[in-house]
Amino acid sequence: MKKGMKAALFLLMISLFPFSTAFSQANDDSEAKTMNKGPKYGSDSATCVMHLSLYREFFKQKNYKDAYQHWKWVFNNCPMASQNTYIDGAKLVTSKIDETKDPVKRDLLVDTLMSIYDQRITYFSREGYVLGRKGVDLFTFRPEKTEQIYQVLKKSVDLSGNKSEGSPLVYYFRSIIGMVDLQKLDKSAIVDGYDQISQIIDFNLKLNQENEQQRASWENIKGNIESTFEPFATCPDLVSIYERKFAEKPEDLDLLKKITNVLDRKKCTDSDLFFKATENLHKLEPSAQSAYLMGTLNLKKENYGKAADYMQQAANLFEDNTDKIKALELLGNINFNQRNFSQARSNALKILQINPSYGKAYILIGDLYAASSSMCTEDDLGGKTVFWAAIDKYLKARNVDPSVEGDANAKIAQYAKHFPASSDLFFRDLQEGSSYTVGCWINETTTVRGTK
Repeated sequence: MKKGMKAALFLLMISLFPFSTAFSQANDDSEAKTMNKGPKYGSDSATCVMHLSLYREFFKQKNYKDAYQHWKWVFNNCPMASQNTYIDGAKLVTSKIDETKDPVKRDLLVDTLMSIYDQRITYFSREGYVLGRKGVDLFTFRPEKTEQIYQVLKKSVDLSGNKSEGSPLVYYFRSIIGMVDLQKLDKSAIVDGYDQISQIIDFNLKLNQENEQQRASWENIKGNIESTFEPFATCPDLVSIYERKFAEKPEDLDLLKKITNVLDRKKCTDSDLFFKATENLHKLEPSAQSAYLMGTLNLKKENYGKAADYMQQAANLFEDNTDKIKALELLGNINFNQRNFSQARSNALKILQINPSYGKAYILIGDLYAASSSMCTEDDLGGKTVFWAAIDKYLKARNVDPSVEGDANAKIAQYAKHFPASSDLFFRDLQEGSSYTVGCWINETTTVRGTK
């Protein structure tokens, strides 16, 4: 800025001092003195207001070079004049750090930046918030100071809790990993940190459900944390942490959702903890998804009766047809495993009511029929007539659903070998190509077929 313009601005500021100083002293000195931190505008209020006004004017014009010296005077001589001194100061000093090539001068400027945060806490509190900003800049400009960064950001997150900003959480998690790399923390600290940070992120996602921009920002933070955590998460680590929490609060709905979500995301679903947490979650807040999950878990444990009960609940609760078919298909296969063939067919037919072109349902019915040969022997052909009915279903599956053609053809070839011999048909007065009703539990009309 030209000298004439600077002088004019200076004179303008001087003309405002008597009024602004008297007003400020009257309103702020009593509060400041009560805090035992001195008067707001320092020992020379007129000069403080002048430098404060000049630096702010230059700062607004983004003339950081001319703003800096006036800002520095305010920072050193009237630190309580305005919180903007610290907000603007961080930006001014960061700008100078970026422009400075000399490593010694640059390091001194970083010291100044750190002192801005410390002094702001002294005079304007908000320690957790300010330490978060300090920790991020410390990580940026002195990444080798891992322990210092960790201490600053840990205190910030501990103090701020759910009010933490996103960036400090990201850098805090990275500092934890850095401390583990330096063998100054046990690896379990990474999982503890992940758990603490995830709770804060989840809180803010829930808080900002209606704020699309804020929610997107927190989703981005969550993705960053998840990707950073990925290489370090093992099932034993996660189970160890959540077992303690589950033991303390086995019916905490939010905790149960977190346990099941995290363990499912990390593919730790074989643990007893996952089973217990899912079971409690379903009792407290039954849903189609939790019922389906309990069904699959009990199926893994070969608890077929419970698996069938849960899967039936899932099929009833699911509203989306694709999900309903998924549950009914698994339920049909559970029934098959229980040798409850009639119930299995009933569930397969429910699928076909929803989607008549779902070939796997016909495959399932064909398999049920083929598996019945030893229990349907009243046909005087050793139960071989069931294979005629089975192949009818495989043919139907192939016709309505090309995606199952390979499986259907393989089964047709396999079970056609078990047709009765043509000579056996002759002696029983059965003619190939004629109609035949398969009895037993099947009760379907099919076509007589034989082998040479």
